[in-house]
Amino acid sequence: MNPLALLRQTILSVAILTFVSSIDTYGAEVTGPSDSEFVDIKSVDPAILVELRYATPNNFTRRPLYRADMPAMVRLSVARRLAVAQKFLEKRGYGLKIWDAYRPKAAQAQLWKAIGNHAYVADPKDGIGSMHTRGAAVDVTLVDGSGREVPMPTEFDNFTPAAMIDYQGRSPVVRSNLKLLQKAMAHGGFYGLRTEWWHFCASDWKSYPAVPDIQVLVRAP
Repeated sequence: MNPLALLRQTILSVAILTFVSSIDTYGAEVTGPSDSEFVDIKSVDPAILVELRYATPNNFTRRPLYRADMPAMVRLSVARRLAVAQKFLEKRGYGLKIWDAYRPKAAQAQLWKAIGNHAYVADPKDGIGSMHTRGAAVDVTLVDGSGREVPMPTEFDNFTPAAMIDYQGRSPVVRSNLKLLQKAMAHGGFYGLRTEWWHFCASDWKSYPAVPDIQVLVRAP
């Protein structure tokens, strides 16, 4: 084969390969993570602060229930809604801090054993279980522009009437802070829990099944 014919054949072969490749690329389905996939909240919005209380002794059980390096995880759609709430607050000089997110069923069982009160902790043996175990709920508080927690009705896991979602105290500052948090979370597609001002769940939480364990739990002693 003469050099000119060889060049023509090479050009034709490259053109065919390019055409076939373009067809494959065009026909391929480009997929990303689904809304139900578990993600680290910080990977969706790094500005959201995280202090998982059950990864430390700073909770009512006085011992960690999670590994110290456990990330705050929720379903992807839930994390995106938190980002919406965060942006809402940032425009007003505030932000979110996460106290709890996904909670393994074994940790839920330990909390139920410690409290045993349906008003505050869901029985892990119930058909519904905890919205935290579904990755569809978070416990949050409000922080200022410097990341400092602002005055709220109570501390985390305060099992008294003072922790009700409808604040009955006399402080206008606390009332204003709570209303701002509630407004931001509602803006993101969450609603609150009557007995815990810090607890918010995604409006479509029923669409996500409970996930017993994703290998992030500290083994019970």
